[in-house]
Amino acid sequence: MLATPLLTQCRNPSFVLRKVKDVVIEDRPKPVLKDPDDVIVHVKQTGICGSDVHYWQRGRIGDYVLAGPMVLGHESSGKVVEVGVAVSHLKAGDRVAMEPGVPCRCCNQCRSGAYHLCGGMSFAATPPWDGTLAKYYVNTADFCYKVPDHMSMEEAAMVKPAAAIAKTADLRAHQTVLVFGCGPIGVLCQTVAKAHGAKTIIAVDVLEVAKSYGVDHVFMPEKPEPGADPIAHAEKMAQKLKEECGLGEGADVELECSGAEPCVQMGVFAARHGGTIVQARMGKEVINFPITAVCTRGLVVKGSIRYLTGCYPAAIDLIGKGIIDVKRLVTNRFKFEEAEQAFELVKAGRQDVFKVMIAGVV
Repeated sequence: MLATPLLTQCRNPSFVLRKVKDVVIEDRPKPVLKDPDDVIVHVKQTGICGSDVHYWQRGRIGDYVLAGPMVLGHESSGKVVEVGVAVSHLKAGDRVAMEPGVPCRCCNQCRSGAYHLCGGMSFAATPPWDGTLAKYYVNTADFCYKVPDHMSMEEAAMVKPAAAIAKTADLRAHQTVLVFGCGPIGVLCQTVAKAHGAKTIIAVDVLEVAKSYGVDHVFMPEKPEPGADPIAHAEKMAQKLKEECGLGEGADVELECSGAEPCVQMGVFAARHGGTIVQARMGKEVINFPITAVCTRGLVVKGSIRYLTGCYPAAIDLIGKGIIDVKRLVTNRFKFEEAEQAFELVKAGRQDVFKVMIAGVV
């Protein structure tokens, strides 16, 4: 149960996950700058991500295990209130989207340009690092990106989910792209694929709002008969999809944004030989996976973690120019002191709930 103090008396109100299924708004000290390259941001908007809910309900994602109290939230925008002495490209008052992961910059992954794989990355709301659902947050200045004056703080907070997939999937013009699971990440994947010149986009398991985001076909798989072999059913549904949507041999690129085991299985058979599958959403940690089909079809299967160099500026550009309309994705808005209600709504998984935003502390 959430205990809410008087926010007007708090120096830095923070939405803290104390342990699994136990959250509280806690008064923490206002942060101070310790690094000359850092800035303090007054957080204005934060979107709830599936990983936030995952930590709240389960306390871990893979190797990242909750071991102590942690502030939640990592999809945030805000206004700079203080800059370190070495910061020259930002000033107090600048409106920014915050990239929530800061790498070590020294390891082999960072030095090769793959900083998203940095083992020493400090990532907001990933144990043991605190997240952004607080009044003030300290971030490294070069991971804060100024946004255009006409871009709202809600839109700026949506930069993170919009930045997540395109470069990992190596999207290119004239590809056929199959998107499984059309929640916020799936719909943004559809739109980004279209912006990259995809020839055909097919959405699987769509919600109504997804149909207006650039898909050419939609497909709803049939439920298997009782006792049916799940892999055989997945292969059957993949064949039906290819026939109904004119995919021929299969999709060039698949973006698996559902985390649902049947969709993961179906995707293996729906991809063309040599096609690419990007797993962008987490479901069960262990699933029944047709690995032989992956090998015999020569598929490239990629895990998606965070985003790559240049993804944030590209997403800001796409949103700022109106190429991606993220405003329509926001279906529910909450005040900071209503944060637990917001999380409960996302957990419920209602089809009329798309993206949930939490306003910052005034």
